[in-house]
Amino acid sequence: MPEITQQAPDFTLPRDGGGTLTLSGQRPQAVVLYFYPRDDTPGCTKEAIDFTTLAEAFAAANTLVIGISKDSAAKHDTFIAKHALTVALVSDTDTNTCEQYGTWVEKNMYGKTFMGIERTTFLIDATGKIARIWRKVKTPGHADAVLEAARAL
Repeated sequence: MPEITQQAPDFTLPRDGGGTLTLSGQRPQAVVLYFYPRDDTPGCTKEAIDFTTLAEAFAAANTLVIGISKDSAAKHDTFIAKHALTVALVSDTDTNTCEQYGTWVEKNMYGKTFMGIERTTFLIDATGKIARIWRKVKTPGHADAVLEAARAL
């Protein structure tokens, strides 16, 4: 599980709209990498809309926002179209990247145990090092807090 000041694990994953996205290819801008459980669920939708609403402010802070879930790139396209999202969404269908970042965890809901993505956000600086980590994220106000941290880089 990566920690603050460590190099963020690199990845190349399928992205919305076709093609792939490579984390290290985004340098020298900073990156907000937010892991979320599933497209088009209430909390995940709110989080994606909040990041989209602040997209211009993140761009002004030279920071790219990337959402990552287990959903397919095609499902991401539907999610983006339905909610007019502008954040990049990548697909980690085999959960390898989630595992590298420590976000593929055992969860418990209504007495049932299952594996899933823990809502977590990483702020990665322009050199590829992890500057901040937010684990077990609650969506209200989260995008604003991440933007404030990105501006402080």
